[in-house]
Amino acid sequence: MKKNLRKLILFSCLLVSIFSFSHEPNQSYLFLRIYETDGIQGRFEINVKELNKVFDFNLPDNANVEDTKPFLNAIKKYILENSNFSSGNTKYELILTDLGITETGMGNYIKYQFKLKNSENIPDKLDIYYNLAFHKDPKHKGFLVMEYNWKAGVIDGYTNIIEDFGPNDTTTSLALNESTVFTGFMAMIKQGVWHIWIGLDHILFLLALILPSVVRRKNNTAFGWEPVMTFKAAFLYIIKVVSFFTIAHTITLTLASLNLINLPSQIVESIIAFSIGLAAYHNIKPIFKMKDWVIAFIFGLFHGFGFASVLGDLGLTGEFLTLSLLGFNIGVEVGQLVIIAAIFPILYVFRNHKSYPKFLVYMSIMLIIVSLYWFVERVFDINLKVDDYLFQFIYETAKWLGLK
Repeated sequence: MKKNLRKLILFSCLLVSIFSFSHEPNQSYLFLRIYETDGIQGRFEINVKELNKVFDFNLPDNANVEDTKPFLNAIKKYILENSNFSSGNTKYELILTDLGITETGMGNYIKYQFKLKNSENIPDKLDIYYNLAFHKDPKHKGFLVMEYNWKAGVIDGYTNIIEDFGPNDTTTSLALNESTVFTGFMAMIKQGVWHIWIGLDHILFLLALILPSVVRRKNNTAFGWEPVMTFKAAFLYIIKVVSFFTIAHTITLTLASLNLINLPSQIVESIIAFSIGLAAYHNIKPIFKMKDWVIAFIFGLFHGFGFASVLGDLGLTGEFLTLSLLGFNIGVEVGQLVIIAAIFPILYVFRNHKSYPKFLVYMSIMLIIVSLYWFVERVFDINLKVDDYLFQFIYETAKWLGLK
């Protein structure tokens, strides 16, 4: 139990470190997205406090789009005059498009989306000039973030700072010809592995499926289990169940990514939560006698839609879609196999202990409770806050142990 708690604390600290990238008041950001077919795009993000220094706007720190409307032309002109992009003798026209707000606890950020006109043929080198706010605030920092470049292996790099600008360092050059398709493919595999590992609902569904892999029913009572005699029997069970789960989520992941079938995310996430409880309930009272794979296949279809929403959140377009799907799916399978490889041997060793049937049932009951909790949250789109308090407790415990 202590080992499990320690692992949970370490995992939570990892999550905290991942999401610790934050905007500071005297910083601005230039995000870049490199698309093979749609050219170079991105956005500027500038803190309202810094805009007040430059223009004496007297905007509130939490200014919204409406507050900034009277000043948009001035802001737009300032960005165009103090930044540019070029390659050799080619100077790209900077086209500012959508305006938005990024909310932070240290003041809101005005963000302008942009694209570089006629940048569909990606240059070997991109020269960038960035000189925002430095003349009013010498301590101001501008950060260049490569947010997306498939061939460079950057898929969701919103924390991927690759350069910083200052009063005496307003230019930089990026080499864009050092990327390969293989690098992008490997990055998609890593994305697949990562997203199955942080997808606790997917992990718990797998756990519900593999708990009975090392035992067989001797009667229809909740505790009516007996251990399998051979490793082969348990292993074949795992192969069958996981194979049907894989086939199912591969089908819907592909269909959804190709925009052939799309379901509302609230419905998908609610069914995924429900699937954990149903699979766990099946361990207590069989629904499909000797056909555990049916649950794996049916609900695997909805888990596939869940994986597809992840690809959508990563901002993937149609470029390299086949390789993206293949790589992401391989990553999901690798991550899945690692989870099974970590859990299955323990279950197999423990199967002969007389308490295993009780462990299976009580663990299944716990999974049902978690499933119902998530199901209610997702169906009614509410936050019951129990998990918030839990993670806060874990975070405080980590701080107390000196892990954070």
